[in-house]
Amino acid sequence: MRKSTPLTGLTAFIILAGALAGCGSSKGDTAAAASSDCKKGDITIGIIPKLGDDPYMTTVRDGMTAESKASGANDTIIYTSPSEATGSAQIPFVQQLISKKVDVIAISGSDLKGAAAELKKARARGIKVLSFDSDVDPSARAIFVNQAKISELGTKMLDSMYDLLGGKGDFAVLSSTQTAVNQNAWIADMKKRLASDPKFKDMKLVAVAYGEEKADVSANRAKELVTTYPNLKGIIIPAGISLPAAATALADRGDLGRVKLTGLAPATLIGKYIQTGDVQDIWWNVTDLGRLSYHVAKGLASCDLTGKKGETFTAGDLGKFTVGEQGEVILGPAKVVTPANLNEFKF
Repeated sequence: MRKSTPLTGLTAFIILAGALAGCGSSKGDTAAAASSDCKKGDITIGIIPKLGDDPYMTTVRDGMTAESKASGANDTIIYTSPSEATGSAQIPFVQQLISKKVDVIAISGSDLKGAAAELKKARARGIKVLSFDSDVDPSARAIFVNQAKISELGTKMLDSMYDLLGGKGDFAVLSSTQTAVNQNAWIADMKKRLASDPKFKDMKLVAVAYGEEKADVSANRAKELVTTYPNLKGIIIPAGISLPAAATALADRGDLGRVKLTGLAPATLIGKYIQTGDVQDIWWNVTDLGRLSYHVAKGLASCDLTGKKGETFTAGDLGKFTVGEQGEVILGPAKVVTPANLNEFKF
């Protein structure tokens, strides 16, 4: 019987990685593939999100479950629930999934190194490991299912801010945590373009703050930014929990409009602000991220995939994909959500 099962006894609570060092993925899984750990048919997949109740993560889970059902399989999908968005908080969940002898662990890394050692132990026991949304150390997984290219998201968020501000003014970044791999890569890309592209000569990044993957903290940080920097014209918020919280907080204060927002969040949660033109969003089909992750999990479990560059596979009606550098598989291009295309996004 197919089922989505939270781990009992664990507290349930609630986003390309880059700068990736090392390359142990294909080597490790090639070894695994040769050690008779390949499994055809129904499998057990353990999903470890950053935070359990994050609607982004539960949508990925639901996408994986739906794709399993659509394919006619009888897979078991276990969804765990870390209470803090740190790599160390994910360690006991990796250990539990090892003890449950799952076939595949799918993890959204809170940082590169935090759970890497435990994930390597899982691989040593024949469990296949993939990361999705946010990467872990490449030596600790076989494939990273990425929603879009790192440079694409950073570029689109900064270009969106440029459009909202008319290319002129002070702005800030309200990120998730200081160790978040993907957010840090996007911020680094933004800083590089600000320093080198004359298009941005009249825009100034005045601060980078952190919402700690919590709505209340993010709302307070947004209010602090507009208070501390009275000339602030915009905030880039590359965190799905933080953007809706900040938009609501600034709207309640009457600051939204004077201060424009853009970033990453479920489009449906900020649709009313997008409609007014005060907020833009960079987004993609999150359910499809789960569906693609499911096919990668099945490919790894069966050893049809190892994470080697150049491997190809078909993910149902999503089409054909190719494993890229360092085991990265990219879902597809993201879009800038505006009033003109808001209706395209159901999440």
